[in-house]
Amino acid sequence: MSSEKMELKERKDIPIEYTWDLGSMYKDEKAWEEDLKDVTKKAKDFQKYIGRVGESSETLLNVLKDKDELYRTISKVYSYASMRLDEDTRVGNSQALSDKAIGAFVQVEEKTSFVLPEILQIDMERLNNYYEESEGLKLYKQHLDNLLRQKEHVLSAKEENLLAQMGEVANLPQQIYSMLNNADMKFPTIKDENGNEVEITQGNFIPLMESKDRNVRKTAFEGLYHTYESFKNTYAQTLNGNTKKNIFNAKVRKYNSSIEASLDENNVPVKVYDNLIKSVHDNLDSMYKYMEIRKRALGVEELHMYDLYTPIVQDVDFKIPYEEGKEIIIKALHPLKDEYIDVVKEGLDSRWIDVYENKGKRSGAYSGGAYDSKPFILSNYHDTLDSVFTIAHEMGHSVHSYFSRKNQPFVYGGYSIFVAEVASTANEALLLDYMLKNVKDDGEKLYLLNHYLEQFRTTVYRQTMFAEFEKIIYEHAENGGALTADYLSDTYKELNEKYYGPNVVVDDEIAIEWARIPHFYYNYYVFQYATGFSAAVSLSQQVLKEGDPAVERYLNFLKSGSSDYPINVLRTAGVDMATVEPVNNALKLFGELVDEMDKLI
Repeated sequence: MSSEKMELKERKDIPIEYTWDLGSMYKDEKAWEEDLKDVTKKAKDFQKYIGRVGESSETLLNVLKDKDELYRTISKVYSYASMRLDEDTRVGNSQALSDKAIGAFVQVEEKTSFVLPEILQIDMERLNNYYEESEGLKLYKQHLDNLLRQKEHVLSAKEENLLAQMGEVANLPQQIYSMLNNADMKFPTIKDENGNEVEITQGNFIPLMESKDRNVRKTAFEGLYHTYESFKNTYAQTLNGNTKKNIFNAKVRKYNSSIEASLDENNVPVKVYDNLIKSVHDNLDSMYKYMEIRKRALGVEELHMYDLYTPIVQDVDFKIPYEEGKEIIIKALHPLKDEYIDVVKEGLDSRWIDVYENKGKRSGAYSGGAYDSKPFILSNYHDTLDSVFTIAHEMGHSVHSYFSRKNQPFVYGGYSIFVAEVASTANEALLLDYMLKNVKDDGEKLYLLNHYLEQFRTTVYRQTMFAEFEKIIYEHAENGGALTADYLSDTYKELNEKYYGPNVVVDDEIAIEWARIPHFYYNYYVFQYATGFSAAVSLSQQVLKEGDPAVERYLNFLKSGSSDYPINVLRTAGVDMATVEPVNNALKLFGELVDEMDKLI
């Protein structure tokens, strides 16, 4: 199937082998409805434990098991509904399923909200006695230790219940943003380099920005951001609402700041966030040099923001159809050995992936699913090098999920956001290494170097810029400042000027880019792309240099789930994120690759 079609297809016209197999979760909506009813009934029944959570080791174990069962079912119900909606966000029935699932999820949270406050009333001596009495309870020790660690930030049962009931309202800013961004926004139609009419979409914007024709890039850039500009006040209010929600939650839970509240969830010290920003600030010279090389290579008098995505090497054209991309990925991940490769092959051959863009489909890419489903991947594949890297990236997430779910009980079957980007980015590093070793000439080598430097730019520098933007706007709001569209745009533009330096013309249009970034609704999420990338660079280098021992450590990391704190899990794999070393090492590598590119151009 080619991505060269000018007009997007309807969902029904996509060949079934290129769609994910949601039927493996529920054979039909009736089966889904049954689970929904069942989980709603069990959530009501669960209230029999109110006031009894800590009465005996047996009751405590039953509470934890039943709660796991509830969340295991509701996460499957919710996951299915949200993926159905993502297939085509315009479909009313899918919107209804999603609404029902969110409502049921909130109900489960509400009906189980008394558990945490009651657990926190159990003193340590009694809890230790319970561990002695009940073998089954020992499984939950790490889980309970993690809850007790946050004791001072948990409210009374009544207050926790009230907060849980507010869940649906609290989700509204993100839902409104998603509907506006994915379903209602319409972008202009422009002419591509062949003179064909192409409607700008979320999915084809980056491919258009990679165009060799500068006029196509400029027109796409202006077309997209002028459209956002016309909705700037609405976007400012949705982001403002989301920010205020997170500040409110941090305050009521007695945290000093929203950043502290967010990072404490994974037991990550705030200094990790601050160290990242400082390390990047200390290495901006390499970015400025990279921009100077890009300007020189493109032969332009001025380097604009719409020149940042087009490959520096203009006469190399990596056209990689999906089937070919799959083969390249399998070969590239060979250093991770058979146990890993077998899972990748299963994912590629068993409809884990929703491959191509269609009308109404959610933009971007992600790895999802539930504990009892395939670790599905949403993608919007175009026949580009970038698309191959995206599939490798999301497959890293999915294999991580697969190993965690296979090797850990439900309570530890997920993994912390802090380590979430490690496996995905390690896959990309191995893919790049394979491709660099198999290039035909200097032109292709330069193209790939450019691609990897772009990964650094977009994952370490750009995501750190996003992280700094988040930190600035939250601090501004926490100090009583207003998050107006003008304030957000001015702040965002200044950061672009700082991060890209004197060799780039920071166009006015880029000031509104904050409105396009869904991750600003994820509550201090983005910094973990940069820390994860840094950890992944270290781990992939270890795999390539050490072989089997590093692979074994790495697979153990993937199988650990959340059975220990994320910083500890990574430490066992061979990386210590509590130090500045991994980020500085990654940025050192960036500097070396920039120097290598400088010699080739």
